[in-house]
Amino acid sequence: MAQVPASLWIIGAVILAYASGWNTQKNVLVIIGDDVGFETSIYNYTVCKTPNLERLAKRSVTLKHGYTSVSSCSPSRSAIMTGLPSHQNGIYGLYGGVHHFEAFSGVKSLPVILKPHGIKTGIIGKKHVGPEDIFKFDYEQTEFNNSYHQCARNITRMKEYVREFFAMYGSMPFLLYIGFNDCHRCTESEYGDFCEKFGNGQPEYGVIPDWKPAYYDPKDVIVPPFLPDTPATRGDIANQYTSMSRLDAGIGMLLNELKSHGYLDNTLIIYTSDNGIPFPNAKTNLYEPGMQEPFLISSPYDTSRWGQISEAFASTTDILPTVLEWFNIPFPSYKLNGATVALTGKSLLPLAKQDPSSGFDHVFSSHNFHEVYMYYPMRVMRNKQYCLIHNLSYMAPYPIATDLYDNPTFKDILNHTLSKQPTKWFKTLEQYYYRDEYELYDVVNDPLETNNLAHQEDYAYVFKEMHDTLYKWRLATNDYWRCYPEGVRYKNTCADLDNAPPY
Repeated sequence: MAQVPASLWIIGAVILAYASGWNTQKNVLVIIGDDVGFETSIYNYTVCKTPNLERLAKRSVTLKHGYTSVSSCSPSRSAIMTGLPSHQNGIYGLYGGVHHFEAFSGVKSLPVILKPHGIKTGIIGKKHVGPEDIFKFDYEQTEFNNSYHQCARNITRMKEYVREFFAMYGSMPFLLYIGFNDCHRCTESEYGDFCEKFGNGQPEYGVIPDWKPAYYDPKDVIVPPFLPDTPATRGDIANQYTSMSRLDAGIGMLLNELKSHGYLDNTLIIYTSDNGIPFPNAKTNLYEPGMQEPFLISSPYDTSRWGQISEAFASTTDILPTVLEWFNIPFPSYKLNGATVALTGKSLLPLAKQDPSSGFDHVFSSHNFHEVYMYYPMRVMRNKQYCLIHNLSYMAPYPIATDLYDNPTFKDILNHTLSKQPTKWFKTLEQYYYRDEYELYDVVNDPLETNNLAHQEDYAYVFKEMHDTLYKWRLATNDYWRCYPEGVRYKNTCADLDNAPPY
């Protein structure tokens, strides 16, 4: 009997494997919502219906303590794609326009790291980072070659782009990054405060076939405790919920496309947001509502924790090391501004099995700008009980981003303050604008962060320990603001402003 060549055995095994549904290809889908918070049933906000996020949560670990690295769009997205906080990667504020914040030359982003290893990369929707060569994907359908609405809110158009990407690159391992523009506020007022009217089926707003808008009565919405419970706020939140329904339909579209193309059972899915919701005390702030994010990790190979809640602390800077571990690719060795780059984030894949006993008990965040005239550098450490905020420009008033000023909720606060009427807000405008250099809060017992413990003797040990840990992180990430405001950078060290010896 003739012997069958080994090559034919291999070919036969591969054919049999695919016929039986087995595929060793591993992929990643990263989903970033825009200004999205916890307005979803998976975090017990049961009024806003999000059946597709529920569907994703049933095959995910839901993180209770997910945090952004920075509460501003471009800096946050840069941290997601580089694994480095914005003060380390160079995107200090919003990318583009005359202000031109962009990453340092030499920064290594996810698509650039993955390319030499044969991983195909695609981005659909909001990108908002640059320069192009630092963040170059194999396939791009973003605001740079489309309108924002069509590539990041029109989920039917986005579906077409997903199918095009799969047709081009689906036979190889891939990273697909989806940047929804919901629930960002809308600059085109004719579409509503949250662009909730865009594609809603009315003749003047067009049709998105894959979205059936959900509408909410303002009296039924859940007003978070950090916002004033007023008719203006309730109407604002009702519109936010409608925008959230489009994002949720987009999640369903993505899951359907993964399933129909045969990728659902070999694709790691990560879902989170870039920053807090676009309301006072949240977005661009590093208080809890500005930092804390929805966060889901869905591993198709570790199903034992599907549908469970994780108590681990995670940051958006953990996404890059998670993706690299998934593909078994090392982080490249390189330098930025003369300093060797080391990741301070960690892979979240262990959470798919169990919550580790150590190593996931704190996160860091930083902020420098939103737009260039909105300068308010902050450095933050959050652990299981406390949050320490260092406001580096505490002598200046906190600046307000345009979309956080020009909205019904904040205007209502302004108008009631001006007319000396109760705002129903938990703080005054003066307290919001003018902050202490250090703010230390027991977030467990003081969730609204109203009682500053930074200078209370009973908490001196907590302050010192967190301050020292935060400073070590700033050194590890080559923070150019590390001497500020008490000192000045001098010959690669810090000199005190009153001519004391360098420290």
